[in-house]
Amino acid sequence: MSSSQHSVTIVMIEDDEGHARLIEKNIRRAGVSNTIRHFTDGTSALAYLFDAADGPARNGPAMVLLDLNLPDMSGTDILVRMKAETSALKRTPVVVLTTTDDKVEIQRCYDLGANVYITKPVNYESFAQAIRQLGLFLSVIQIPDPEAP
Repeated sequence: MSSSQHSVTIVMIEDDEGHARLIEKNIRRAGVSNTIRHFTDGTSALAYLFDAADGPARNGPAMVLLDLNLPDMSGTDILVRMKAETSALKRTPVVVLTTTDDKVEIQRCYDLGANVYITKPVNYESFAQAIRQLGLFLSVIQIPDPEAP
């Protein structure tokens, strides 16, 4: 991300440790050096997003990489909370990164406010390549300031 964007934290909500390592490694390979905060369940992710002193709701800009299949709740539940009209995080970009390629689920995520929906390729090399491309995307997008009117 550009020099003015270095404070953007990437919040990765992914319960599969192998996927999480692969995602982080390939985002780094794409040259993205932003802080990555990893959560393996929705409860701890929501606590960080909304309540932590250093979390995005209080401390500004973040981007969320969201798996839909979490052990304690659906990623769509997190999306609903983040994109609610009264949410401090409603402008926070959310990239859904999941194995689900159900067209109804994809449409629902976009309707709920997801910015990007990526289906995890089953093949390791395809997955690694997709994440490198995501890293390049992350390096150029502009993140809205949550404090802006």
